[in-house]
Amino acid sequence: MILINFAHPFTQEQLDSIKRLAGETPRIISAPAQFDVSYPFPPQLDALMEKISLSSQEWQTEPIIVNLPSLSAIAALVLAELHGRMGYFPSILRISPVKDTTPTQFKVEEILDLKNVRDRAREKRK
Repeated sequence: MILINFAHPFTQEQLDSIKRLAGETPRIISAPAQFDVSYPFPPQLDALMEKISLSSQEWQTEPIIVNLPSLSAIAALVLAELHGRMGYFPSILRISPVKDTTPTQFKVEEILDLKNVRDRAREKRK
């Protein structure tokens, strides 16, 4: 299992939660998404994806979980790129702030299966 992290580094507590939710310890690939909003995003996405050294076979056969960037436009671009490389939507982490923490801390809430969400939505077509 591969976990691609496009956001902040994980704490040990977050890693423990991921391991518990995923049922195994994933191989982590860090690719922080730091885009310059003054420039077009597609070339920056290309540069970001070049940092992830997975073969075509790995993209298509390895189970992949993604921690998306927080900026929605970048997250949408990343998902489109990943779907193109993988042939389906990956699972993603849902991370939320821990109440009453200073500085703000975040915990891993769940792993969301986007392929399942897509498949259920297709059943609602009329």
